[in-house]
Amino acid sequence: MTERTQELAAWQHDLARAGYIAEPQLVAALLLMQDLGRPLLLEGDAGVGKTEVAKVLATVRKTRLIRLQCYEGLDAHASMYEWNYQRQLLAIKLLEHDDRGIAQKEQDIFSERYLLKRPLLEAIVCDEPPVLLIDEVDRADEAFEAYLLELLSDFQLSIPELGTVHAKTRPLVVITSNGTRELSDALRRRCLYQYIDYPDYEKELAIVRKKAPGVAVELAQQIVAFVQAVRRMDLQKKPGIAETLDWTAALLRLDISTIEVDGAERILETLSTLIKTRDDRNAFPREVVARLAAAC
Repeated sequence: MTERTQELAAWQHDLARAGYIAEPQLVAALLLMQDLGRPLLLEGDAGVGKTEVAKVLATVRKTRLIRLQCYEGLDAHASMYEWNYQRQLLAIKLLEHDDRGIAQKEQDIFSERYLLKRPLLEAIVCDEPPVLLIDEVDRADEAFEAYLLELLSDFQLSIPELGTVHAKTRPLVVITSNGTRELSDALRRRCLYQYIDYPDYEKELAIVRKKAPGVAVELAQQIVAFVQAVRRMDLQKKPGIAETLDWTAALLRLDISTIEVDGAERILETLSTLIKTRDDRNAFPREVVARLAAAC
């Protein structure tokens, strides 16, 4: 076994110990992200565990997680920095009788002590490299991607009143996208890339056993088989890993120890944790639930 293979195995073990079951390709991408100092773009459907990658990475690295949740209309001020206008107005009032020139007063007003650090700026001024999670970047406007390019290329941010702020340390940047819109080539070019799909049976079973150690082996197998069958249906919102774990907890809470045809009515009572839209819920009459239970 080579040194790099051993390192990959160690990373995979550390991630598993922190609660994340990762395929070798993802482990390699995380290792390369660290070695090359490049952001990692994770794409995949909602609920497959993209955000969890950043959380567990921060745990494994024993460092801070800084999260920027993207949304439509997100701009530089909300993501990078803002000025504390109330304090600035108070300072201007106090400087009315100051004999210094206007330029000197402006320099005082637009100093770092009046600066409110938002996630992107906070991430590059940390003394220890944090994990920076830019979550659901596809929800933000295309213009926001342009703001990101300077950070992702040179790990610096430009503040007109202060100049360029260079990173004290380089954060580990994880960017997630649900694929609701196409990202720019410029953004993709600056990132390593990994697609995360819904887990296969063996991986999801390992996740359930890891996250819900109190569940019996047979029930865990039935849960995963049922969820895997549900995902093959034509649904608006396929259940993610979080829904699988919530459903597991619901079954245990209602003392359902096995999934079987005769228990279809009780299973129906728990589907609020697994099925999340009205139309999808209508696709699960008792006979469908019974058929899925019979196949587990």
